[in-house]
Formats: sequence, structure tokens, C-alpha cells
Amino acid sequence: MGKRLLPLLLIGLLALIHAQLWFGRGSVRNVSALQQQLEAQKAANLQAQQANERLASEVRDLKEGQEMVEERARAELGMVKPNEIYVQIAK
Repeated sequence: MGKRLLPLLLIGLLALIHAQLWFGRGSVRNVSALQQQLEAQKAANLQAQQANERLASEVRDLKEGQEMVEERARAELGMVKPNEIYVQIAK
């Protein structure tokens, strides 16, 4: 009887480990699903990052464009901001 108990106990433990491997929390199926979710999230993050970079570029262009327009208006049209005094020096 004692000689049969140890192999049965070891077979039971092996079955428990295999059950956990195939059906438990860290199962092969679960890990595969999590990897797919991770890849989908990485793709979504990449798209969001590209959109953020595009928006940052647009903001930068708008700021620089506005500065260029203001500089040109000051030089060619004599634009003056409120509370500024325009002084023209003739050479």
C-alpha cells in the first residue's frame, strides 16, 4: 500500500500542475490573449503618439506663423501694439 501511495501522490501533483498550466490564471491560452491585447495596445499607443506629434507640429507652425505675420506687419505696415510707441528713424 505504501509503495502505491507515493506514485499516486506524484501523479496527482503532476495533474494539478498541468491543469494550472492549461486552465489556470497563467495558462497558455490566457498568456496568448494577453499578448494579443498588448500588441493591440502598442498599436493604439503608436497611433496616439503620431497624432500628438502631428498636433504639436501644427501648434508650432501656428505660433511661428503668427510671429512671422506680426513681424511682417510691423515692418511693412507699421503695426503697433496697444501701449506701444512707434518711433521711426530716418537715415
